[in-house]
Amino acid sequence: MDRRAKYLIMRLDSDNALLIHLGMSGYIRVVPRATPPQKHDHIDLVFSNDRCLRFHDPRRFGSVHLIDEPAESHALLSKLGPEPFDDRFDGAYLYAIADKRRLAVKSFIMDSHIVVGVGNIYATEALHRAGIHPGRSAGRVSQRRYDRLAASIQAVLSEAIEAGGTTLRDFARSDGQPGYFQQSLDAYGRGGTTCPRCGRTMRSTRLAQRATVYCPGCQR
Repeated sequence: MDRRAKYLIMRLDSDNALLIHLGMSGYIRVVPRATPPQKHDHIDLVFSNDRCLRFHDPRRFGSVHLIDEPAESHALLSKLGPEPFDDRFDGAYLYAIADKRRLAVKSFIMDSHIVVGVGNIYATEALHRAGIHPGRSAGRVSQRRYDRLAASIQAVLSEAIEAGGTTLRDFARSDGQPGYFQQSLDAYGRGGTTCPRCGRTMRSTRLAQRATVYCPGCQR
């Protein structure tokens, strides 16, 4: 099993592979083959030991693709940006890609063609730590500030991984436990509360149809 962005890659004994996307709230579990399916159990991958990998997807945003080509060259993966922990991901990379772009910097770092894995929660947190206003044009951020933003993205994601993810509604880890990073959020979902950095009141808005919280005092 490998992973690229939000896709799990199951490499088979043949030259084929399965690309599995869990969607918003899907998950896979290994269960005995005879286990009765629950509502929203959609696919069983049956193994020779009479157990199966069961795909559960309540909202049906997930997908499973059987491919007969190298996974990295598949259309779903080939145009993705680097992983946040790749050596080539840093402030210089972001600064070069952002040149003259008017797109809001928050939308910029959430674009999977730029960098993968930076969702709404983690983009909000990283921008707050870096002191960058989420609505600022990507092309109007200096490389020094992108250095800080790249480091903030990596730090936020590292802490979230260590905490097991962020449970807001129905996310659970592979062991069934919730993710606890929500307890460490400084910005996301904190509109109207006091900024933990400067004491100003956090503001809520919508940016590219996504909930966005920022501090008017320390995010410029």
